[in-house]
Amino acid sequence: MEELQKVLQEVLNRDLEHIILSNTTDKEYATKIKIRPVELKGELLFQQTLYRGTQVFHHNYNAEEIAQQVTEALSGKMKQAELKGNTLQATVLVSKKGKMTVKVKRVNAPAESKNRDLSHNREKQYILREGEPVDFLVGLGVQTPEGKIAKNRYDKFRQINRYLEFIEDILDKLPKDRTIRIIDFGCGKSYLTFAMYYYLHQLQGRDIAVTGLDLKKDVIAHCNELAQKCGYDKLTFEVGDISTYQGENSVDMVVSLHACDTATDYALEKAVKWGAQVILAVPCCQHELNRQMKNDLLAPVLKYGLIKEKVAALITDAIRANLLEQQGYDTQILEFIDMEHTPKNLLIRAVKRSGGVKKSMKPGQTTIEETMEGLHVDPTLAKLLK
Repeated sequence: MEELQKVLQEVLNRDLEHIILSNTTDKEYATKIKIRPVELKGELLFQQTLYRGTQVFHHNYNAEEIAQQVTEALSGKMKQAELKGNTLQATVLVSKKGKMTVKVKRVNAPAESKNRDLSHNREKQYILREGEPVDFLVGLGVQTPEGKIAKNRYDKFRQINRYLEFIEDILDKLPKDRTIRIIDFGCGKSYLTFAMYYYLHQLQGRDIAVTGLDLKKDVIAHCNELAQKCGYDKLTFEVGDISTYQGENSVDMVVSLHACDTATDYALEKAVKWGAQVILAVPCCQHELNRQMKNDLLAPVLKYGLIKEKVAALITDAIRANLLEQQGYDTQILEFIDMEHTPKNLLIRAVKRSGGVKKSMKPGQTTIEETMEGLHVDPTLAKLLK
């Protein structure tokens, strides 16, 4: 603990890049905590961002207070920390018995550290940055060859970066000692497929093999052409239907963005069958439950067509998330940036629990089956998983 205090005393200044606390023992407390320096009204503070399920909480502390917060977290519910300053980097590991190991590495200070902007509302730092040309972004018309974002493509650029942040959060869940196998169902023009490949292979140095699947032959041909042009050897695209796809026996990560109606259910079922470690899905056009849903208690609400459509869409995705929980996944529903052709902006992110352990129900807790029965619905995913 004394060694941790020395490290904190050295890094808690304006040259701190970040502190990240992870490996939680209590997800209801936090799944992850990030800390960065900010300057408010001329005072140096440290902003703590605490992630709890789908919620994010911000709080600002002075150096003494944030040191106490970090120490208490590592003495209790967080078992790992990464501290990165301009001259010092450190990792902290806490064993099951509470033994703390601190490893410190000295580094040379970057030249730009003297001019860092610590304003609270400073411009967001994207994973892919404007002004730095990326081959696939240029090929897809998002960037100019000089790296400038095309005037009508800035929303797409933001969406790509937001998507990569979701992947960054689950990076440690993917295998490190072998090829990571990824399927992208309904890949379309594949902006996000290319971004995923570039981030994991080019930026993170992971050995990956990605297959994009879509029904449109001309789109698939264009995507394969661009992948070859960029030298993305392990990124391939195939023409095919999600429900009948049989090309794999084992997949590490399944992506399904904008798959219409029950196509999302077939993608999720295949992910479960393959034992995928990570599932990312942005469902769309959830019509199935809208046709089935009936409930006397909700009848005054559901008599309005537009309301029923929105409620049915939300319930569809909530049921999907619960069914994945039953299959041994920790599941979140997160807010995404609107897709190009639809206002749907909910992302289901599911990460397989260690050993695929299924959660036990608390006594008296309503099951998702009881909810489905009460709404008179029988969704495709429930039938497929049976």
